[in-house]
Amino acid sequence: MSNIDSLIQQAEAQLQPAFSRQEAIALANQKRVLDAFRSVGVSPRNFAPSEGYGYDDLGRDALDRVFAQALQAEDALVRPQIANGTHAIFLALSGLLEPGDVILSASGRPYDTLETAVGLTGNAPNALSRMGIGFQTVDLLEGETPFDFEAVREGLVNHPEVKLVYVQRSRGYAWREAIFVDSMQPLFELVKALRPDVIIAVDNCYGAFTQEKEPTAVGADVMMGSLIKNCGGGIAPTGGYIAGRKDLIERISYRLTVPGSGREVGSYAASYRPFYQGLFMAPHTVLQCLKTAMLFGQVFEALGYDVMPKGTAKRSDIVESIRFGKPEELVAFCKAVQFASPVDSDVTPEPWDMPGYTDKVIMAAGTFIQGATSELSADGPIRPPYAVYMQGGLTYEHGKLALMEVAEAVISQRGGEEK
Repeated sequence: MSNIDSLIQQAEAQLQPAFSRQEAIALANQKRVLDAFRSVGVSPRNFAPSEGYGYDDLGRDALDRVFAQALQAEDALVRPQIANGTHAIFLALSGLLEPGDVILSASGRPYDTLETAVGLTGNAPNALSRMGIGFQTVDLLEGETPFDFEAVREGLVNHPEVKLVYVQRSRGYAWREAIFVDSMQPLFELVKALRPDVIIAVDNCYGAFTQEKEPTAVGADVMMGSLIKNCGGGIAPTGGYIAGRKDLIERISYRLTVPGSGREVGSYAASYRPFYQGLFMAPHTVLQCLKTAMLFGQVFEALGYDVMPKGTAKRSDIVESIRFGKPEELVAFCKAVQFASPVDSDVTPEPWDMPGYTDKVIMAAGTFIQGATSELSADGPIRPPYAVYMQGGLTYEHGKLALMEVAEAVISQRGGEEK
């Protein structure tokens, strides 16, 4: 038995309590999703495509209702026309705000591509800054309570132009923990106590179904995400969702299509079945992602690397961060993930100037659906501390096999000696 095989066996034994904890969460989430399907009365007719204007599209409208219930929200917009998570967030923010309004981010600067969209970097046409919408940030704190309540209070009390408080649940390319839903609740209560008119919006990418509650269950007004992440279950081929208060969803729908028509128009000429089936599979698929992330974290910690979160820790997203300290090991990690993939295993990823990012980025994603982070993938910016952000895994078994390849590649890169 190789050293890596032995490390993996030890890690699995140590992770059994954490696996059991996450399996209980998956069961609770699966029940909520199943209840949503039964409550809406999903039938094969809902899978049929539509065309033209899309008036009275039964599949589209029922899908919105199923997602709303599954995500503990009043209403939802679920559309294949939403290109990715950044698009879903930008759509919601631009649909809710007007010139002169200001967003207050309680979770610091957003991830790289959203910085361009809101106008913190660059000067892209149609960025929120170009439309007269401001973006202010409050940095997160260290420790169990991540939010700087005093700074948020000051921003709300002294700046009436703040109309929306924004929270990014996952970490982007920052070295921090994902934010837990229970940690969000005191912030939401503070916002509503001080300024009931202020909208609370949560970037829920990577976080859905990792816990028993979603942000909308503890006071978020809207939350947004991609369907090629958690909520698509590895089956949805594209799309995104926005879920939350009914009046706000209606307003966002006017930005999605056109004021006055909103959600009543918009057809889809392919079957809606993958979106329904993906949502049904989502709690189970998220469990596979989390178990894979736990195993990577436990093994790489044993190899001497800084990992976040720790393998046995509770989780609020599907991402595992591993810090290498030098670019060669980051690149070796991503190349091994690509080699262990079912698709494009012969492709060798290299760092490149990816649109929307300020540094070169290396991305490994040998996925059935392009860029689907519900499938096993890894990426990271080529900048200190040279951390990789690994996520996904349709099956735990694939994640385990990939880990064998990845650990061997990283050990080889650093000279073959385990720390």
